[in-house]
Amino acid sequence: MKELQKKIGYTFKNEKLLEEALTHSSFTNGKHLKSNERLEFLGDSVLSIVVSKYLFENLKNMPEGQLTKIRAGVVCENALYPFARKIDLGKYIFLGKGEEMTGGRDRHSILADAFEALIAAIYLDGGIEAARSFILPFIPPLEKLANGKFLLGDYKTVLQEIIQQNPEEKIAYEIAAESGQAHNKQFTANVLLNGQIIGTGTGKSKKEAEQNAAREAISLMGYETN
Repeated sequence: MKELQKKIGYTFKNEKLLEEALTHSSFTNGKHLKSNERLEFLGDSVLSIVVSKYLFENLKNMPEGQLTKIRAGVVCENALYPFARKIDLGKYIFLGKGEEMTGGRDRHSILADAFEALIAAIYLDGGIEAARSFILPFIPPLEKLANGKFLLGDYKTVLQEIIQQNPEEKIAYEIAAESGQAHNKQFTANVLLNGQIIGTGTGKSKKEAEQNAAREAISLMGYETN
């Protein structure tokens, strides 16, 4: 706990809030413990208001629709996952044995949810300014957000939107390889444009591998994705 608090630059007055934020539902079975699901709910709202205020104050000439699109990219699961990875959050999460065995410490949804729960815990312990101080260093530079070249989010959807600018182009995905034991699979996916591979990615699920393949394709097109 002390190690994580040092990493995030915040010391809790009530460490039970931090413990709750790190407790996945799989760990609570048969135990009198709270999972982080309620904190996740609150953290989502705190994150949204902090990011909304930051964009509103700093991108003064940007229309509402574009602000909404940028905010959606910053607060979605695919953005929160690398944020959580930056502080090695998976290392500290309390997981049940099943989740532990199946790679839960690096699962996108578990890390993203824990990151939101951590935001809520900081907010409840230290208030909105403490939460803002924690959140803002993760937000990409304003110039990257404003020029439309910084993409976070559902990479498959983003890639489809880029490709749709040329209606004759067709996107498809294929699983090129599968390895590992049943409880710890590793998948490799290719994304193809008109039958030609334009990106490759790996992941612990087919969905994650396809997302990473789309992310590589977007990056190779000149967009920044991290």
